[in-house]
Amino acid sequence: MNLKQELQQLNDRLDKYRRKLDAAEKRGDQAVILQFKQEINAVTKQLTHVKQQQSRQLNKRGTEVSELAFSRALTKAEQADMGKLKRSVKGLIVVHPMTALGRQMGLTQVTGYAPKAF
Repeated sequence: MNLKQELQQLNDRLDKYRRKLDAAEKRGDQAVILQFKQEINAVTKQLTHVKQQQSRQLNKRGTEVSELAFSRALTKAEQADMGKLKRSVKGLIVVHPMTALGRQMGLTQVTGYAPKAF
């Protein structure tokens, strides 16, 4: 299971436990309230761990991409025919500023990274 799916499952479980906790508080059932508070704490801890792991992977990917020998912003024409560009440049990695990797790298334009100048 990838991290995105795991993160979604944990968020769903957390939401479910919070709803059940609210219902238990309305009933005044102390044993169930205590149980769901413990479950919420455990899921929150797991959620934090998965988010940190996801962040580490993103940082690692960002450093790998930024260490490539050449990078430049892509023109609108190159962006329009991305398939042709990728076929002509071996090892090209395109990073869009609205993706998680692009935001992490602080990009403002669609940028291409490659081992050699293109």
